[in-house]
Amino acid sequence: MIECWRWFGPDDPTHLSDLPQVGATGVVTALHQHAPGVPWTDADISERKAMIEAAGLSWEVVESLPVSEAIKTQGPEMADHLRHYVASMEALARHGVSTICYNFMPILDWTRTQTHAPQPHGGTAMRFDLTDFAAFDLHILQRPGAVDDYAAAVQDAAAMAFADMNDTARDRLTRTVIAGLPGANDGWTLDDVRPRLKTYDGINAARLRQNLIDFLSEVTPVAERLDMRLCCHPDDPPFSLLGLPRVMSSADDYGHVLDAVDTVANGATLCTGSLGVDASFDAPGFVRSFGPRIHFAHLRNTKRLPSPDPARPGFLEAPHLEGDTDMVATIAALMDEEARRRAEGRADHAIPMRPDHGQELLGDRDRESLPGYPLIGRMRGLAELRGIMAAVEARA
Repeated sequence: MIECWRWFGPDDPTHLSDLPQVGATGVVTALHQHAPGVPWTDADISERKAMIEAAGLSWEVVESLPVSEAIKTQGPEMADHLRHYVASMEALARHGVSTICYNFMPILDWTRTQTHAPQPHGGTAMRFDLTDFAAFDLHILQRPGAVDDYAAAVQDAAAMAFADMNDTARDRLTRTVIAGLPGANDGWTLDDVRPRLKTYDGINAARLRQNLIDFLSEVTPVAERLDMRLCCHPDDPPFSLLGLPRVMSSADDYGHVLDAVDTVANGATLCTGSLGVDASFDAPGFVRSFGPRIHFAHLRNTKRLPSPDPARPGFLEAPHLEGDTDMVATIAALMDEEARRRAEGRADHAIPMRPDHGQELLGDRDRESLPGYPLIGRMRGLAELRGIMAAVEARA
């Protein structure tokens, strides 16, 4: 597997020059300075690639070339945004970047209620708690119809949690939920979120899934022509929030979309942490089912926590070998898939992976880092994952 590291660009507190010491050889990055729907230019792509290669690294995966809300909802600007998406794909291909990770989550990207939850070992981790999220939804955002999305037990627990929060805690919760992907929505307010939610009025899961298939029907032929790989990241967490539909939350969801646009160019990002929040998820089984279409792997682990709604569990970003996902079996399955591809003669037999969402450890707490992306915590994760890969290879 290609050992990669997510880097958010020149403003990332982790410098490219640090990565050879970490052990990564590939970089996963994007042009985060561009809003969704804006075309990426050759000049910007060339500049970013030159930075990466000057550090002795390779740009392995674009994460993400974001799909705009106009495309997800098939809004008035969809045609322009599709044209810009294709133009960005063509520009990336001209510079030899061939794997594009994206997601189809409405409005918000990953959602947590704490970004620095204290851990017994002295570090911190990201955490999701349904009670706290319901407190935000019901009592801070005051979303119309929110009460219909929560059982009485959740509503009661949320009311108590909200009453126990002071203004500082309520503001911290609001900023944590709205922020989503680091850097994406940092400037949003509640008044920004409310009208965006209304754009999904009348869009249920079936409609959103069809919109995803329509999007893929437009861009996948381009990917085939350019010999590129598209890989959809799963919903995080894998259940509905804020009344919004989710359509990439399970193996069945992936099966539906991969079958609907049945080409190797339309693939999956296996995120063991996101999908693993669901107790029924079988990560090695996912690899065996969809292996030829897995173009990228986020290897992270989550630990499910008690919740007043068992269908929407709480979870903690666990150390990479200590959560609910069997990471050893998952990596073994991925390496079996790589061996199968080599035997088949596939040029893309090596699967890029990255250690995702490390805990803050040791000096991480004294330096600036984006939530979920500390240097030492992810370095520990990569070392553990590398150890598994070495053991699996030696056993083969």
